[in-house]
Amino acid sequence: MEKDTLQQALPLDQMLIAQYQKNKELITANDIQYVSKLREEAFQTFMESGFPHSGMEQWRHTDVDVLTEDAYLNEMEVPDTKKDIEELFRCDIHNFDTETVSMLNGWYIDKDSPLKTLPEGIVVGSFREAMKAYPQIFEKFYGKIAPRNANGFVQINTAMMQDGVFIWVPDGVKSAKTLQIIKIINKEEQLFVQSRNLIVLGKNSELSLMHCDDSVNQQSSLVNTVTEIFVDENANLELYKLQNLNDQSGLINSTFVQQMANSNIKTNTLTFNCGLIRNNIHVKLDGQGSHADVLGLYLMDKQQHIDNQIRIDHNVAHCTSNELFKGILDEEASAVFNGYIHVARDAQKTNAYQNNNNILLTPTATINTMPFLEIYADDVKCSHGATVGQLDQEAMFYIRSRGISAANARLLLMYAFAADIINEISIEALRQRIDDMVKKRLRGELSVCDKCVLHCGAPEKDYHFDIDLSKI
Repeated sequence: MEKDTLQQALPLDQMLIAQYQKNKELITANDIQYVSKLREEAFQTFMESGFPHSGMEQWRHTDVDVLTEDAYLNEMEVPDTKKDIEELFRCDIHNFDTETVSMLNGWYIDKDSPLKTLPEGIVVGSFREAMKAYPQIFEKFYGKIAPRNANGFVQINTAMMQDGVFIWVPDGVKSAKTLQIIKIINKEEQLFVQSRNLIVLGKNSELSLMHCDDSVNQQSSLVNTVTEIFVDENANLELYKLQNLNDQSGLINSTFVQQMANSNIKTNTLTFNCGLIRNNIHVKLDGQGSHADVLGLYLMDKQQHIDNQIRIDHNVAHCTSNELFKGILDEEASAVFNGYIHVARDAQKTNAYQNNNNILLTPTATINTMPFLEIYADDVKCSHGATVGQLDQEAMFYIRSRGISAANARLLLMYAFAADIINEISIEALRQRIDDMVKKRLRGELSVCDKCVLHCGAPEKDYHFDIDLSKI
């Protein structure tokens, strides 16, 4: 079958509708009945609503029309590629041994098997293959963590997704290594990628996961990813998201998490480059004693735009959450932060903290920050706040008075501001590499490279700050 290229004669949503109708048999060929039913429901909803637009309250500061006005290639079949993913991506962090899961242009790539069971019992592999191998897991969790009334990007993903990553951690199993999802975009044409991830942690299990989005060229693309995560009782999840796509691309990243009793999650979203990014993170605390740390750092310049939409639902009593996002914006970069904490009527003894801090380095950089609490219980401890400002001139004077140049003093202050998020990375080797990446990004040296987001192929260059940062 020939690949479908979207034509500019029709808007993107209309072309996707036409593609689904034309290729429905191909799209659903690998489905179990339950998934096919969800596809059709989502497709009908998308036909009625289409993509979100700036007339909607939650989208009024992000113009997604710039993403949906172009023509894209939408690959409808598994590409016939024999290319080894290591030819495009090589991750070599000292003392950091990961189990790699690779995706190329939206399709799961593995030389050996589309599904594999790791020595400790974790099942990982292709989303489309897992549907057939584990239908009971899909019927129990898939499409039930992401809200049915989610936005049009989630709906069209549900209707047209064809592959992604499936991870199942059985009860009592703990990951021996960090799992690393490598998502590479490498296409000469403008590519529209829709991938779907399902991650299920059983009771008393543990998983460390790193998710890298990267481009290896300067061709524009639109990546629309939906991830559903279920964290059962007493389970623990650490999730690191690294985003470093080219300035011509857009990324819509929607992550939905459901937590049960006494579970713990920590998500840390680290954004270094992309033309337009929208991170939708929705965490539901549905079991007493559950806790969520939702953290993020964004370093944007030029005309880059990032929109972080974070929602945490405290649905039951005795749960805690901690939400902290920090941003540094340079040149004409823009950002949006919408932090929403909802405390249900019966969610007594809730403890929820939310904060968003931003530094604007130029008069043309902008931030719209909207922390928000909606509380229906009366025995709670909740707080929220936001700051927007420039570099502290008193601190600049203190550093300059010790013989440090203005440029280095500026770099030190920005690094100290970002360090709160970096220091939350519990994996020592990863923290050191991210620390180095942040320093490079603040110097303007980090961009899309021809290897990976971690710049493993670049010459090593260490930055030493000979100053006590605690005094800044």
